[in-house]
Amino acid sequence: MTVTASGGAAPGPRRRRGRHAAPERLGDVLLEQGALTEEQLAEALDHQERVGAPLGAIVLARGWVTRRQLYVALAEVWDADLAFVDPVDVDEELARLFPAAMLAREVWLPLRVERDDEGELQVVVATAGRPSAHIAEEVVQRTGISRVRQVVTTDWDVQRALRTVWREELVHDAVTSLAERRPDESASTVFVRKQVVGAVLALAALVTGAVWDLPTTLVVLVATVNVAVALAVGTKAVISTVGTAWETVEQVTDEEVAALDDAELPIYTILVPVYKEAGIVGLLMRNLADLDWPREKLEILLLLEEDDPETLTAALAAAPPDIVRIVVVPHSLPKTKPRACNVGLAFARGEYVVIYDAEDRPDPDQLKKSIVAFRKGGDDLVCVQAALNYFNARENLLTRMFTLEYSSWFDYTLAGLDKLRLPIPLGGTSNHFRTDMLRDLGGWDPYNVTEDADLGIRASARGHRVAVVNSTTYEEANMAVGNWIRQRSRWIKGYMQTVLVHTRHPWRLLRSVGPRQTAGFALLIGGTPLMFLATPWLYAIMIVELIWPGALVPTLPDWLVQVSFANLLLGNSVIIYLSLLAGFKRRSYGLVPFALFSPVYWLLHSIASYKALWQLLVNPFYWEKTNHGLSSHVQSSDGPAPDGPRPAVHA
Repeated sequence: MTVTASGGAAPGPRRRRGRHAAPERLGDVLLEQGALTEEQLAEALDHQERVGAPLGAIVLARGWVTRRQLYVALAEVWDADLAFVDPVDVDEELARLFPAAMLAREVWLPLRVERDDEGELQVVVATAGRPSAHIAEEVVQRTGISRVRQVVTTDWDVQRALRTVWREELVHDAVTSLAERRPDESASTVFVRKQVVGAVLALAALVTGAVWDLPTTLVVLVATVNVAVALAVGTKAVISTVGTAWETVEQVTDEEVAALDDAELPIYTILVPVYKEAGIVGLLMRNLADLDWPREKLEILLLLEEDDPETLTAALAAAPPDIVRIVVVPHSLPKTKPRACNVGLAFARGEYVVIYDAEDRPDPDQLKKSIVAFRKGGDDLVCVQAALNYFNARENLLTRMFTLEYSSWFDYTLAGLDKLRLPIPLGGTSNHFRTDMLRDLGGWDPYNVTEDADLGIRASARGHRVAVVNSTTYEEANMAVGNWIRQRSRWIKGYMQTVLVHTRHPWRLLRSVGPRQTAGFALLIGGTPLMFLATPWLYAIMIVELIWPGALVPTLPDWLVQVSFANLLLGNSVIIYLSLLAGFKRRSYGLVPFALFSPVYWLLHSIASYKALWQLLVNPFYWEKTNHGLSSHVQSSDGPAPDGPRPAVHA
């Protein structure tokens, strides 16, 4: 008799087959148990022939059987005992011999050591797959006990036990794995000693120069700022100009998508980190249901924080289908999105993995376009980035500016970076990865609050490539100024962290990626926050010169005042021009006039940048939460179509 965690018998007697009996088929067993009808089985077998997925995955995805019914039947097919595992059943001393990451990927776990009917020691393990020689060999190697008894349990039982018994290991791996394996690539140390010494020397030189010769010091300082801003603006202009001609490198046509054979598609894992988002979990389920991918080959991991019971309650109330698994991320610091994603990565079983935010509405064919892009892109392609845009673009002035900015960034800047083979800072969502290569990179840095940009740079430094694909995910544009500043200050702080991390060993970076890529990284990732920090001072010079012509000349030479004035005009002209192009490119002509507000929008970035700089010094790992669900589009139960710009059609 099979004993459950509660001490009762497993449902229904299961007859053991004789040693030479023919193996039973899952469909026949489910029919015998009354879990499936003849019509359902015939339809499932027909679908299995088309998509090449296991029969169990098909009937589970369609909701025809419960997980419990499926595993009762599988245990009979595999001629094994069935056990519903409770975490308290696991021997913690035995558990420490097995790494959580391996068990999560292979979906089995050790339970206990006991004596068999002959008095010999044996290890009992529970597996959500067919009992195998591989599991037995692994157990013997790690325990030294030659006898292994394998029982069948559900995949959810395995994952629940892993999250409970292996809790500390999962947290440790998610938080400190990168810092321990590759400390030079982790932002866990904000400033290394060389950077502190360099900053102190620079500040001392500035103070000394101001004391001894203030006018000359100001000239040098203002001239340096102007050169840095001019280089940053010029770099962005050149990259985006290349992008306007090239657009997206990994062009995928509808014909290529239609030519894909569902039977040859791999398992795809979707990670959805959610925190304090109880109001939009139901919308998330509807949006992901629209994806054009065989449901039997789709794994959705909803990553919820342990201290967020409201969102967990909302997720359960939404009655997610069986392809959705809720993973409760154990509490630990830093409480960041990349930490949650690292926990999800440990449980991911897909050959490919993508991140979506809770309010995302990806194009239905995005997964298929990404697969085509990977197959065309070569073995060094680690990530495919889809474009981001906004379904509430016309809600107010801020959402219009947000949309124009992102249209320019994803349509032109990222495309130009790809064409020039420069490091690509990823967006926070719709990053599609090869799972094995992502794990090899060490996953995300939980200490970097712009972990996506950092990962894109880290991938380039390791010789991998990131590409963009002509598919769009629609999000909620930030429509409240305070909320926007919180979000943008976090992003800019992450850029600052990324620059600090990757300039610890500048000569090593130069050797690994080359001078062109190093310059591109420094001017785009480093130049962006510098440009925002410098903008108010350039405005101040311009305003003083306009109100009191010549007032600055005794301190600053006339040519430097004029250069500062020109620099400000050039920078704003470039941003306005790129925003105009983005509006025309996406045929969103109603947004085009709002490109003229870019200088005001630029000043908002400056406010966020000074907040980011302050937080970098006093609270570097703090993740400022962006509130979602504010838009009327999100609050609508019908989930209206995006009012944001649609991408242009490419031949």
